[in-house]
Amino acid sequence: MDKVDIGVIGVGYLGSIHARILSKIDKANLVGVYDINQQRADEVAREVGVKSFKRLDDLLNNVKAVVIATPTTTHHQIAIQCLSKGIHTFIEKPITDKVEGAEEIIKVSNEKNLKVQVGHVERFNPALLSLENYELQPVFIEVHRLAQFKGRGADVAVILDLMIHDIDIVLNLVKSKIKEIKASGVAVISDSIDIANARIEFENGCIANITASRISRKNERKMRIFQRNAYISIDFMQGISEIFRIVGDEEKVNPTFLLGKIELGTKPKKIIYEQPSVKNINPIEAELVSFIESILYDKAPGVSAEDGKRALEVAFKIIDEIEKQQEIVRSKMSLHDTI
Repeated sequence: MDKVDIGVIGVGYLGSIHARILSKIDKANLVGVYDINQQRADEVAREVGVKSFKRLDDLLNNVKAVVIATPTTTHHQIAIQCLSKGIHTFIEKPITDKVEGAEEIIKVSNEKNLKVQVGHVERFNPALLSLENYELQPVFIEVHRLAQFKGRGADVAVILDLMIHDIDIVLNLVKSKIKEIKASGVAVISDSIDIANARIEFENGCIANITASRISRKNERKMRIFQRNAYISIDFMQGISEIFRIVGDEEKVNPTFLLGKIELGTKPKKIIYEQPSVKNINPIEAELVSFIESILYDKAPGVSAEDGKRALEVAFKIIDEIEKQQEIVRSKMSLHDTI
């Protein structure tokens, strides 16, 4: 069986998970790990039974692909270093901390014909994958991604830390350009935005209302999709989706439940409930397999660098909108103080 020689750069919380999973994937040959914290690198290397490299270049000289799981501010520099050496690159989300950096990654990877995948792991969530055979044409999308404060990731705004997952999914679901973005947010515990809400209006009329918070009593990751004759609920934490839809009385369907019948015009309709079957998969394993197979079989990565750049662009537009709103508030308060 063909295997891809691969290494992990950055073995903190998430990088160590990547290393453990890669060590068990048949099509991957985990060569080793690297981290600026040598003690941490040695610890993870011992755990998964691979080499701990003391220099990044030494790791790159021994692999064909890497997973970058370092702080976001380092993604661009490390990715360009890897791509310049002809190495296929998986980059944890967000792709970079600047749109210009994402553009350079795309340019270099295209010039060298290398695969780049971005770690928007929710694309591989069983709940979302269970809807692959359903026609999704959203008219309104409501999203809540709430998390208890952990400190990890708090060095960037919650938009780049949490909301970007849902930005990526919404952009992938709604096949239309963005018409307008309105947003608000506030810093509560950290020095950056901890709670944010964005209202994205698309040219096709669809509206997405996305809320993200890292200061919550409970964790919640839910998306609700409303479209003609259907309501779809996606619970990313539970890994399940539910569909309530209206179908013609004559249509042959096998719903989980028949909720009832209604008269719409001259034709009776059925209201049915379905819970699509889900695959028992680990989303991180699934995204890594997608990356490895894109290399082995020359396929498009599950989440491309272009996808990562689009999500990043929208995230920064949301941040800019919030900062404008905050400036307006500060100006009004300053004016009030002078009166």
